[in-house]
Amino acid sequence: MINKILNLSLILLVTFSFGQQLKSPNGNFTMEFALSNDGTPTYQLIYKGKQVIKTSKLGFELKSKNMDLEFDSQKSVEAEKAKALTNLQSGFKISDVKNATFDESWRPVWGEVSQIRNHYNEMAVTLHHEKTDRKIVIRFRLFDDGLGFRYEFPEQKNLTYFVIKEEKTQFAMTGDHTAWWLPGDYDTQEYDYTESKLSEIRGLFDTAVTSNASQKQFSKTGVQTALMMKSTDGIYINLHEAALINYSCLSLELDDKNLIFNAHLTPDALGDKGYIQAPTTTPWRTIIVSDDARDILASKMTYNLNEPSKIDDTSWIKPVKYVGVWWEMITGKSHWAYTTDFSTVQLGVTDYSKAKQSPIHGANNKHVRDYIDFAAKHGFHAVLVEGWNEGWEDWFGNHKDYVFDFVTPYPDFDVKDLNAYAKSKGVELIMHHETSSSVRNYERHMDKAYQFMKDNGYNAVKSGYVGDIVPLGDFHYSQNTVNHYQFAIEKAAEYQIMVNAHEAVRPTGVARTWPNLIGNESARGTEFQAFGGSKPNHTTILPFTRLIGGPMDYTPGIFEMHIEKVNPDNKSHGNFTIANQLGLYLTMYSPLQMAADLIENYDRFPDAFQFIKDVPVDWQDSKYLEAEPGKYLTVARKDKNSSNWFVGNSNGVDKRSTKIKLDFLDKGKKYEATIYADAKDAHYKTNPQAYVISKQTVTSKSELNLNSAPGGGFAISIIEKK
Repeated sequence: MINKILNLSLILLVTFSFGQQLKSPNGNFTMEFALSNDGTPTYQLIYKGKQVIKTSKLGFELKSKNMDLEFDSQKSVEAEKAKALTNLQSGFKISDVKNATFDESWRPVWGEVSQIRNHYNEMAVTLHHEKTDRKIVIRFRLFDDGLGFRYEFPEQKNLTYFVIKEEKTQFAMTGDHTAWWLPGDYDTQEYDYTESKLSEIRGLFDTAVTSNASQKQFSKTGVQTALMMKSTDGIYINLHEAALINYSCLSLELDDKNLIFNAHLTPDALGDKGYIQAPTTTPWRTIIVSDDARDILASKMTYNLNEPSKIDDTSWIKPVKYVGVWWEMITGKSHWAYTTDFSTVQLGVTDYSKAKQSPIHGANNKHVRDYIDFAAKHGFHAVLVEGWNEGWEDWFGNHKDYVFDFVTPYPDFDVKDLNAYAKSKGVELIMHHETSSSVRNYERHMDKAYQFMKDNGYNAVKSGYVGDIVPLGDFHYSQNTVNHYQFAIEKAAEYQIMVNAHEAVRPTGVARTWPNLIGNESARGTEFQAFGGSKPNHTTILPFTRLIGGPMDYTPGIFEMHIEKVNPDNKSHGNFTIANQLGLYLTMYSPLQMAADLIENYDRFPDAFQFIKDVPVDWQDSKYLEAEPGKYLTVARKDKNSSNWFVGNSNGVDKRSTKIKLDFLDKGKKYEATIYADAKDAHYKTNPQAYVISKQTVTSKSELNLNSAPGGGFAISIIEKK
């Protein structure tokens, strides 16, 4: 009996030493975990027999509680002890391995589909660090679309409070892949994407960095997630994170000699990467892989790695299509500030009643009523109004702590009257809270501001974080600021308020847990078309990168590309066609969609504007029909409340022809397809407003031959014939 026990122990020891295997439910993926000779945890990922992640290290380096000991030769023993306490990278042994299978379906409050399957095989490896008597758990979940893993710190005597110096997670690439990347930055994602080989990132980094209101790069080979790549043999790989809660945002730093991405966490003002109290878990590190680009777009793995909704009653959370007093300020036609009389203002001190109203202040009663009337006439749910509250005269660049109070309107903005007027028209107003990145000030006023919203009929807020974080020294993506964004979402839920956060940390699927987070910006949005333009293929990349973690308030629907026609002093030119802008309502998924242009520009193109009026913002099913990052994508979506389908295409810089099969339509039914397409001579530079509209009867057997101009696209409404 004793020999049998010894033999079993020997078998387990050998198994643990040589590694553990985990397979995906469909068998296409294999993840292998092992300890190296020095006890360093490693993993590799194999897809359809091909290695996609080579053997990569896992672990942490902790900050020493007494760094002086490491440099004191008189205390070498103490220094070695101190050094050992910083090591969560090597010296581990496997003490336990648990496997499980999970399979469920859940219904999102809003989304691209009405039901999501959450199916994975799991392996939880418990590691024991003998020198320090510490334990960590690395939990792997392998789905049919990729791998998620995270670190877990159980409750234990020798690892309670600690500070992360750096997370040592690696992603070792198998080759010099093509990547679509953004410069690694602690403060912004508002860059154009660069397409290059991994080995070329260092040489292209400086030209990839453009000016922004707040920015801080950390390395010439640093990039941001979600990172999209393609191997020479046609394998698509996406690296990101899920469930970013109480932790620093992940970036990646490339060792370009060995083609290994190393985790790089955003520090705080002291340079620390994370303050941890066990028991706790880290966010998931995610690797989505396929030989079909459409599978990357369709993946719901990021959402599945988040917890179910913590909001019991979600009846107040509703998708929104809106217009607003916004684009005119972005272009410079109007302004947020009420007056030019003051060089500086102090809330509670400055007397606005003595100031002369600026003739270009956008948020005035008459103008807002015009937008309310427009929304009511054309069936929009809401109107966003920016620049309604005191403090805009010197809000930016001065690092003010007490910059806004979020409840005091300018003299020309009557909160109660405008909300009553909107309500009488069946329209709601969306609140705007620009914080100027003074996060302490926003938290100071948050309860009062949210209560003010509820008292005055607002149920949605667009928040903004322009400029450097105040208190100075911290960053937009540090643990502290990430916690602020989460606090704002959860506090808003207490007041039944939906949140659309701009300049916040990129989403990581947290909207599954807190579905009142109905939108984010966190990328280079439409506004940059008024700041000099974005690349014509920008919106063919965003769905593979930024949208992996959640919807973006991209603010599409711009019909006038020559910005000087809106503001003669602004010579910017949008790099898109009207048909492209219509297609974005499908390709750039969001439950929050804006018709962003000026009222007068929609009045100029009423037939094209009809599609924006018709297209829904909530879906029961979605089909990605074709896709290639940086080049094109076409998606079909079925309305959640009818049998109607809508199709959208976004095209890159090359003219393209495509054939679309409509086999996703219900068999035996007839539909009328209205096609909004680029004209033959359309081009984002020379003829962006050239489009044609045609109609035809279609069935599930129909095929459509369509053309997209450079920087163009198309949009189709497919309405069932009764």
